[in-house]
Amino acid sequence: MKTIAKLSLASLVILALLFSCKKSDGSVGEESADYAVADSTIVSSSAAVEKKDSKQKFIRTADLKFKVRNVAKSTYAIENAVQKFGGFVTYTNLQSTIHEQIKTKISQDSTLETTKYIVENNITIRVPNTQLDTVIKTIAKQIDFLDFRVIKADDVSLKLLSNQLAQKRSAATEKRVAKAIDDKGKKINDIIDAEKTLANQKEANDTSVIDNLSMQDQINFSTITLQLYQNETIKQEITAGEKDSHEYKPHLGIQIVDSLKNGWYILEEIFVFLLNLWPLILITIGGLMLYKKYKKN
Repeated sequence: MKTIAKLSLASLVILALLFSCKKSDGSVGEESADYAVADSTIVSSSAAVEKKDSKQKFIRTADLKFKVRNVAKSTYAIENAVQKFGGFVTYTNLQSTIHEQIKTKISQDSTLETTKYIVENNITIRVPNTQLDTVIKTIAKQIDFLDFRVIKADDVSLKLLSNQLAQKRSAATEKRVAKAIDDKGKKINDIIDAEKTLANQKEANDTSVIDNLSMQDQINFSTITLQLYQNETIKQEITAGEKDSHEYKPHLGIQIVDSLKNGWYILEEIFVFLLNLWPLILITIGGLMLYKKYKKN
């Protein structure tokens, strides 16, 4: 009986230990899951959420700089996500910046070329305003280290109303000026001045219309500016080494033969040069002979 009691007690202890280990594993899993959720939503913001039935109009922009594991792959993933949520890319500049380049000669005909560079990309995208927070959360999956995140929501409701009122005033003034030209414009100078005023009113009206269209476009589509970069990359490749110029010189025997030829060519040139001077030589010889003759006399 004592043996059975001891076995039962040992079984209860083992079950208690197993239960506690399982519980601790579950808590660790929950903590890691919470951390993952927090990490994926670290760049989202309530400023990026479009409230339903809101009379206010916001121009929302986001500016992010972060490190990724691979700039090219993250760029493709972000571009696909933007297209998926109805946005489009307006600017992208993927480039490699070389920091250092070292050439090491490893044999007579081979050179090891080591290149240290950083890959980075600046991207500007436009997304529907209602999808801004979703797109930002999708982009967050590519982040390895976040440098900064700036999200702005500028309320332009009053600016829109001001432009609309200015547009109405300009349109009313335009109609009155046009009617005055038709009814009272008799002198040519008066008509010309009135036409200039009418043109100015039309221009002001068009400017208000364009401003409103531009503002409405910024309201409907938010702008996100991204700066992506990755850790410094090292690339090594073996290339054909450059031979020393002395290795291309001919052998000594060939150099001796070439020197004899060059000397002979020089001698020929001197002989031809002297032949070209035969009149001077002849005159000089004649002069010397006459000098000796008269000297004896």
